[in-house]
Amino acid sequence: MEQIIATVRAFTGALVVVPEPGSSFPEFAWGDAFFYYAPDGQMPQNIQPYGTIVTKNQPGDAVSDLDPPDRWRVNIHVDRATFRELTEEDPRALTRARDYTAADTVMPHPVYGALSWISVVNPGDRTTDTAMQLLRGAHDAARGRFARRHERGRSPGND
Repeated sequence: MEQIIATVRAFTGALVVVPEPGSSFPEFAWGDAFFYYAPDGQMPQNIQPYGTIVTKNQPGDAVSDLDPPDRWRVNIHVDRATFRELTEEDPRALTRARDYTAADTVMPHPVYGALSWISVVNPGDRTTDTAMQLLRGAHDAARGRFARRHERGRSPGND
């Protein structure tokens, strides 16, 4: 987990938020990690992270069984084509039964799969490189969205 967080922190413009006990974040987020493209270092408002690491069961999301020690899950937003390539299903038509507790396996996110999120419980030898490549792609996509939003907000002469 620390390797993934350190790698994402090294991406240009990345902001990694890891809420700690006593912070202003809700208790269920403490110890988790949220990945944003934020070149100004400020947490974006009204923007979802492009990736997360969760370290425990969340409200409405317990099927990965993350409460036992040393279990965690990385979650990454990908485009539909990548989602189909990884899962052999369309995100909007998920029908295959899965064991969401399986470690080191790329699969649809158990709650947000329909929105093109994939997840990996405890990435290991089979999936760490894939997860890192997907996080790099998600970061680059977030950077592109950021650039488009800021280009639309500019008008000639406001440079």
